[in-house]
Amino acid sequence: MARRYGLTVSGERPGAIRYVRQLWARRHFITAFATARTTAQYSQASLGRLWQLATPLLNAAVYYVIFGILLGTSKDVPDFVLFLITGLFVWTFTSDSVMAGARSVTGNLGLVRALHFPRAALPVSLALQQFQQMLFSMGVLVAILLGFGQVPGWSWLLAVPALALQTVFNTGAATALARLAAQTPDIAQLLPFVLRTWMYASGVMWSISAVLRNHDLPEWVMLGLQYNPVAVYIDLVRFALIDSYTAVQLPPHVWAVALGWAVLLGVGGFMYFWKAEERYGRG
Repeated sequence: MARRYGLTVSGERPGAIRYVRQLWARRHFITAFATARTTAQYSQASLGRLWQLATPLLNAAVYYVIFGILLGTSKDVPDFVLFLITGLFVWTFTSDSVMAGARSVTGNLGLVRALHFPRAALPVSLALQQFQQMLFSMGVLVAILLGFGQVPGWSWLLAVPALALQTVFNTGAATALARLAAQTPDIAQLLPFVLRTWMYASGVMWSISAVLRNHDLPEWVMLGLQYNPVAVYIDLVRFALIDSYTAVQLPPHVWAVALGWAVLLGVGGFMYFWKAEERYGRG
């Protein structure tokens, strides 16, 4: 009877192409939602958005004392302060995007249940929020680089495609985690431990190339460390911005790997989220 009279299921998942068109039609909502979240995030703090800068810098100070001084990893890394701060800023971009994506649906159930819109707008808008914050952080990073005597060059432009690919990767990861966390809320509780382990494996505080050179590790461990997606994006940004970080420290085919991770997670994560479109906010 429903088919006879042209009735459809409420919230039925549209086709992929139509879904993308619906998402594009709501691009202004996505941008406004991201901007509003950025403004509200620090509105209750006395220092406001300065905490966006202070948090990674305070972390950098702690890691510098522990890894740079006590454990001596700075001996193998020229310009260790710049190496560390750049790694932390790039890592924070991904980790915050993943955490925000995991909470995008579960943290906005009232919106999901009250209004009809493509649910992917939520993780995408929160990934956009992290992109906006990353732009602010990169401006600060440039000031730090100049303060430490780095001279701007053409290589600095390579940071743009590296961060663009990372943004696509982050958005895909955010949409994938949004579905996982919506189906299994415990994922959000486990995620901080996973991210902490991922950070240590990404060469944020130590040089992966130095470890691979000085230690005899199994082949699968070496490949995992070299081609860890966040490590790849960190390597590319360091190569672009830090003079002492040379192509010798980059893994083979690094740009192809960075593109591959962006396509794999960007497309795969989005499709994975879309396939459960009609189930968000129910039950």
